Amino acid sequence: QWQPALHLLIFMRNARVVPDEVTYNAAISACEKGGQWQLALHLLSLMPDAKVVPDEITYNAAISACEKGGQWQLALDLLSSMPDAKVVPDEITYGAAISACEKRGQWQFALNLLISMTDVQLAPNQITYSAAISACEKGAQWQLALNLLSLMPDAKVVPNEITYNAA
Repeated sequence: QWQPALHLLIFMRNARVVPDEVTYNAAISACEKGGQWQLALHLLSLMPDAKVVPDEITYNAAISACEKGGQWQLALDLLSSMPDAKVVPDEITYGAAISACEKRGQWQFALNLLISMTDVQLAPNQITYSAAISACEKGAQWQLALNLLSLMPDAKVVPNEITYNAA
């Protein structure tokens, strides 16, 4: 329901009610769920002028919107811009970015993101492993996919049926 969320945001501005971070996050999330990645990015770009500071929820929704729209490069751009915005990526951020790469068969980028999670003290989880394994599978890198699957127990991550299907 991205249209009502957008109308509410416009209505708030017209009524001189100042939208805050939660309002923008809800609108960006609605755009993500509605497949409106361009609109989600536009709303993100409006936040500084509105004196609203994006947080990890904002970026997670925007990266997920890019993922759903097949815009893996934009998803990676958003992830790499987070430190400049003083926003710390979390497991959800990496999961969305890895999934964006997976959707477009960018297994090298997906694998690099998975590996880089430990550099920022984040532990890969079932979602990030599954997305990276699926990216390897889509890139005909079945040996890498099986290798990732075999690393999961040492990382204390339990594979699920999605993980096994991807491998």
